[in-house]
Amino acid sequence: MSNASSSDTMSVGTAAEMLPKDRLAGLKENWKSDIVSGFILFLIALPLSLAIAIASGAPPMAGLFAAIIGGIVVSQLSGSYVTINGPAAGLIVVIVGAVERLGGGAAGYHCACAAIAVSGVLLLIAGLCRAGALGYFVPATVVHGMLAAIGFIIIAKQIPVLLGIAAPSKEPLMLFAKIPEMISHLNPEIALIGFVGLAIVIIYNLIKVPLLKKVPAPIIVVTVGVLMGIAFQVGTAHSYTFNNHEYLIDPKKILVVLPPSMMDAVTAPDWSKVATSAFWYSVVAITLIQGVETLLSCAAVDKLDPYKRTADLSRDVAAVGVGTALSGMIGGIPMIAEIVRSTANVANGAKTRWSNFFHGSFILIFVLIGAALIDMIPQACLAALLIMVGYRLASPKEFIHTYEIGPEQLLLYATTIIAVLATDLLVGVGIGIALKIVLHFINGAPFSLNWFIAKAKTEQEGDTYTVNVEGVSIFSNFLSLKRQLDKVPPGKKLLVNMSKVRLIDHSSMDHLSQFKRNYEKTGGTMELTGLSEHKAASKHALSSRKLVKIG
Repeated sequence: MSNASSSDTMSVGTAAEMLPKDRLAGLKENWKSDIVSGFILFLIALPLSLAIAIASGAPPMAGLFAAIIGGIVVSQLSGSYVTINGPAAGLIVVIVGAVERLGGGAAGYHCACAAIAVSGVLLLIAGLCRAGALGYFVPATVVHGMLAAIGFIIIAKQIPVLLGIAAPSKEPLMLFAKIPEMISHLNPEIALIGFVGLAIVIIYNLIKVPLLKKVPAPIIVVTVGVLMGIAFQVGTAHSYTFNNHEYLIDPKKILVVLPPSMMDAVTAPDWSKVATSAFWYSVVAITLIQGVETLLSCAAVDKLDPYKRTADLSRDVAAVGVGTALSGMIGGIPMIAEIVRSTANVANGAKTRWSNFFHGSFILIFVLIGAALIDMIPQACLAALLIMVGYRLASPKEFIHTYEIGPEQLLLYATTIIAVLATDLLVGVGIGIALKIVLHFINGAPFSLNWFIAKAKTEQEGDTYTVNVEGVSIFSNFLSLKRQLDKVPPGKKLLVNMSKVRLIDHSSMDHLSQFKRNYEKTGGTMELTGLSEHKAASKHALSSRKLVKIG
């Protein structure tokens, strides 16, 4: 027994030594790999931050403020190691909604900055209260439907920018309906810049040779866009004739426009709407998207981390809250833990939080010394980048994947998308959750306290822990079940007996799968038992299941 214990201790100790150090020790140990990754992330984040800010109805510098604070400040507060923080496309919809709801234009944006700052404070409080697990209360398929709807909205709103024309409508469904009309009125030179940018991104994603992908796609798109802009003289107001039609070039509408200095872009929030329902509706919408996207991204990055480190999700939420509050107070947009940039961070060899810090620092340095180059970027090439981001969020593959989980999940997914497009974000998510509840009733789950509190009892026999679950195991009571599972010591044999559970929904199966991965990192094992007595909605491992009555 003594030898086994000694061996285990040595094994754990060796694994700990292999982990990159954190904080200042991590900087000293890994600065070379982290600064390289940080520089590459800066090249990716700079054009995307500008694009997201402009698409949100905010000044371009607002996106850079968020990226700088997300890198320099949030990196040092967060509970993650290789996550990149900054503005994300998923936030565009809620910021646009807040700006329009609070008056529109510059005045509406200043009021939205106040809502952004308050949202940050709420996220900070939520994180300090260990509320990172509250994301479990939104069904997984509804979350994915919400993100897909955001993708469709981004595409719809960026098509006019890509074509170099004014948007004929603010409603995404109407914009899709007017695509033929918009194409017939496109500005040829600006549209060519946009289409070339879109083609570059598409071809870049098809390339499989790593050497050819050393330079990030956003930088290639922006560089080509700037060169085409110079060739078309878009920096000078003029008109030109093409195919017997005259077209106007207005640099203020076509190019990114920054103030003379970064300090000129700093603006204080306008608190005049704080007592209105529109203000607090905006706060809730911004907070919801930030919280959900940050939790999803951090959980996803944990799977990518080659060192299998686990993020402190509540601390991440709190850190993003601090960054967002600071950003809103100086005129910046909100931020999240961003999955695409975080994936690139891991792929480029980052080891610690300092890559996030370096990425923010490089953006700050470039803004201070290279702002004139930013003023040469056509908005059409930024629109091309955002359209591809929107496509990834609303990918056709996601529809196929959702159907494979179960037909009822596709119904839930599609309903959430349509509801968000037809109404707004919060109402659409609410409709998705309401449909999920109706589906549970149809599947035989009577409404009771069990919807919110799991019926679970733990038994121990030696090193084996059995958690017996009864009633229903669904999205709304998983947090209660997780608390029971968390009481099982690490490194043991854990059995979760579901033989008496009437209904297990997809969200619960998804969360249990994630819990299994995390638990087995501790050296233990986990197994779901009793599933043979259930009928699955599909062949997918995470499909919902109903108990089959026997005898």
